[in-house]
Amino acid sequence: MTGSLNETPAAGPRELFERWQRMVLGNDADTLGELSSADVILETPFAPPGHPRRIEGREQFLAFARPRRPALPARFEEFRNVIVHDTGDPDVIVAEYELAGTVTTTGMRASAPFIVVLTAREGEIIRWREYQDTLGMAISLGQLPALLASVS
Repeated sequence: MTGSLNETPAAGPRELFERWQRMVLGNDADTLGELSSADVILETPFAPPGHPRRIEGREQFLAFARPRRPALPARFEEFRNVIVHDTGDPDVIVAEYELAGTVTTTGMRASAPFIVVLTAREGEIIRWREYQDTLGMAISLGQLPALLASVS
């Protein structure tokens, strides 16, 4: 026999996405890093200027993300309009959602839409491709002048 009846199957992409959502709402700075493989690939094709569009490896991601999260003037409070699509590959989902919260510098409530293509293997995220509303986020966070300056 090659397995134990007590073994639980590795988390699939839906379970990992749900865990990630709970961690984000708990304001856990290492959310994606804790759920990712050591060689994870993170892509943000619409990243603002000055931010990488591709990061390879958990440690590289954490080195980029850890110092930025405390500086982000937002408290995440709710995921809205979450739709998770299965694909022809059981290890891949596409998730659409709106992340809502409060801008801590102004007290303003704001939200932004996202789309994520998540690939999992053996209970870990191996690829996270995220599409964000960069302009909308900059406006909500009061960072539009900095974004515009980085473009010109």
